[in-house]
Amino acid sequence: MPSYPPSNPPFDFQQTLAPFLQAEGLPLAEVLTEADIAQACADAQVSFGQTTRSFWTPALTLWTFLGQVLSADPSCRQAVAQVVTALALSCDPEDLDTGAYCRARAKLPAPLVQHLALHVGHRLEETALASWRWHDRRVVLADGRTSTLPDTPANQQAFPQAATQKPGLGFPIIRWVVLIGLATAALQGLAYGPYRGKETGETALFRQLLGALAAGDVVVADRYYCSYFLVALLQARGVDVVFRLHQRRQYDWRSGQRLGPGDRVVAWQRPECPEWMTPEEYAQVPETIRVREVVVTVNEPGCRVRQLILATSLLEAARYPQEDGAELYHKRWNVELEVRTLKATLQMDRLRCLTPFMVEKEIWAHGLGYNLVRKGAAQAAQLCGRSPRSVSFKATLQVIRGGWQQLTATAGAD
Repeated sequence: MPSYPPSNPPFDFQQTLAPFLQAEGLPLAEVLTEADIAQACADAQVSFGQTTRSFWTPALTLWTFLGQVLSADPSCRQAVAQVVTALALSCDPEDLDTGAYCRARAKLPAPLVQHLALHVGHRLEETALASWRWHDRRVVLADGRTSTLPDTPANQQAFPQAATQKPGLGFPIIRWVVLIGLATAALQGLAYGPYRGKETGETALFRQLLGALAAGDVVVADRYYCSYFLVALLQARGVDVVFRLHQRRQYDWRSGQRLGPGDRVVAWQRPECPEWMTPEEYAQVPETIRVREVVVTVNEPGCRVRQLILATSLLEAARYPQEDGAELYHKRWNVELEVRTLKATLQMDRLRCLTPFMVEKEIWAHGLGYNLVRKGAAQAAQLCGRSPRSVSFKATLQVIRGGWQQLTATAGAD
């Protein structure tokens, strides 16, 4: 068995954040402080690890969990080995005890990790420089993907495998939708659910995230999101949209108010009430909404599409010229890159936890780790006078991994 010390190791939330460039004088160091984490733990009534003989405190458990989701080897054994190295403990490699760590990790409430992840994301967008923004507005990119889970009865019940797969020959699948800030590439919201069944599509999950949007925001997404009811619901919240026109919606350039060549404001008529909406909610949706439809010609080499039509609620042609809307939608591709980062670089394509209870924590731990790395990229960008999106996520992650042990040890020695 590992030779853990009989008393609580001197590990606090300052050390938890140490690998994420928290040195005094660095920009954006106040995005998440040790006081913020301590207050969040108090609000969530996190009480484990309080005795003098406790080894796995909330600070050490969170530090280990973040190191695990950001590591190239996300196994629990590697996570515990990292603790042994960081704290200079006496332990045989074959005797690393992962059970105690897994029990401590289970005691971290998922709402706590979620709160910290979104706290970092929102603070990053709030402190974004004006030069990083589009027309001085917060732009949010939306998209969705899937991940597989270990094939356990609990996971199969909560997140059934695809119907095309025979029982015992597939893995549970989870669908998730993210909101990514355009200015800093930080995660602004995440919703997840089963891959199949009623109300399990991307738009259903996106509706769960409407509360994460504020008046004045602009949402950019592909044509799957371009529906009458989504546009109406977002407009009711004071949120503007820039979507690609859905392929099933007919357009007529002879109707509506002409703003310029290939640029018109038209009226959309309310369809019949969908199954997911109650009659009371349907009655509150306006019978018509005004939408601007813009033709965009794509001249970029290598692009398959040569012309597309945008649907937007940005009706003021003088303030938002046709070219600005086209440029903004072109930046929608960034969300594809961020989703790839989550799935490939942070290995969210295959989650590892065996129960839905722990899957929720694992998802939000990835979100928190992702946003803390994005904070490091934003810090580097601000110091160098660049945009956060011009700073490589993977390079930032490699720097954080490289200094993980040393920065933690240095913080503990202060």
